[in-house]
Amino acid sequence: MNDRFTSRRPPTEIRVKKDEKVLEVDFEDGARFRLPAELLRVESPSAEVQGHGPGQKTILAGRRHVNIIGVEPVGNYAVRLKFDDMHDTGIYSWDTLYDMGTRQEQLWADYLAALEAKGLSRDP
Repeated sequence: MNDRFTSRRPPTEIRVKKDEKVLEVDFEDGARFRLPAELLRVESPSAEVQGHGPGQKTILAGRRHVNIIGVEPVGNYAVRLKFDDMHDTGIYSWDTLYDMGTRQEQLWADYLAALEAKGLSRDP
């Protein structure tokens, strides 16, 4: 059986907190994550950000104030997030959201280090 589109951890609830620029995701196992819109945007699973192979990731600057303006279901395995900078091509599987939640601190530290290494800023 092909389980490519089957999640081991489906969420029980997803909420956008626009005032806080956060996506809250609750999972069946009791895990709950508050993922900043900026982190979701700069770590988008889209080819625009991740590239098409190893070592092709794009470091996005100037996204400090980005917000989520829409959440669209994709089958029963993911959501497409729409950001106010008009990015809407990333499909975030349930497993991707769970992984980002568990690794949030490291992802954030890596992002800040990459910006610094390139002389870029979070500010527009």
